Amino acid sequence: MDFNSTPAPAPPRSNLWYWVIALALAAVLLYYSLRGIDWTQVWATLKATRLDYVGWMVVATTVSLLLRAFRWCVLLRAGGEVSFPTAFWATCAGYFGNSYLPARAGELIRTMAVDAETGIGRAFVLTTALSERITDAIALVLISSLVLLTLPVRPGWYATAAKPFAIIGFCGAIGIAVLPRLDRLWHALLARAPVPERFRGALTHILEQILNGLRSFHDSRRLLTFLALTAVIWFMDAVGTILAAKSLNMTLQLPVAYLLLTGLGLGSALPSTPGFVGIYQFVAVEVLTPFGFPRNSVIALTLLLQALNYVSTGIWGMLALVRFRKRKPAPVLSS
Repeated sequence: MDFNSTPAPAPPRSNLWYWVIALALAAVLLYYSLRGIDWTQVWATLKATRLDYVGWMVVATTVSLLLRAFRWCVLLRAGGEVSFPTAFWATCAGYFGNSYLPARAGELIRTMAVDAETGIGRAFVLTTALSERITDAIALVLISSLVLLTLPVRPGWYATAAKPFAIIGFCGAIGIAVLPRLDRLWHALLARAPVPERFRGALTHILEQILNGLRSFHDSRRLLTFLALTAVIWFMDAVGTILAAKSLNMTLQLPVAYLLLTGLGLGSALPSTPGFVGIYQFVAVEVLTPFGFPRNSVIALTLLLQALNYVSTGIWGMLALVRFRKRKPAPVLSS
């Protein structure tokens, strides 16, 4: 299936349950986060936004987006020739999907976009995309753990919430390191699996693509490049958050910005509405108020950040979708 075709819809029942859980969670978190908010004060804070800082924030987030595309390109090139423009526009399309569609649909969108243009295989591309997310989670947990050691104020709930994600992230790292080395075992299990013979070849092909996607981390040079880019990316995201806060006359220190980004990153794993409405507000209030930031100012900051995110991902995403729809599908490459 090429990028111009329509993906198969999710089963109606599972889709319904996802929406029920996501909307209920968003409603509960919004109620908890917004109770007692003085909306007059929030609006006054937003009206006083300094556009010069907003402009620099946009520059920082754009640089981060370019670096994310380049980082993903480093992984993708383990499976074939992938140009930076292809990875960049696919990343833009993916962020567009995550902002405007539920269930992190952007991961599937960027997977189909790259495969349609390069033919290197959807399973391989999706594996690199999901592995990239796992390493981001590991990086965020590691950064937040180091940051907590330097702060006089340590939100108690934060350490509790971070522990299970740290365990999951550690298991993910072990999986990336170990699973490809057991390829004979997976092929043997698949050979004995009770599946029709007409499907066995396709499943073997998908399995090999998944293992190749995980092997993209096994090259030491590629791994070091990926880790270095990850550190720079999250620094740029933290700088962008600081600049957004500065535009509202809020002084956000770098360690606190990292904590906020970690909370938002971990919270994005929960069932959510498009744009993580509710989760965004809850995390920001829980992270920033212990450091003395008024709730009104925190909510104003979340509205500014989400609005900028919707606008930027909307512009870049629409350009990306238009570009990919005009491109002809690439021939499928063998794996």
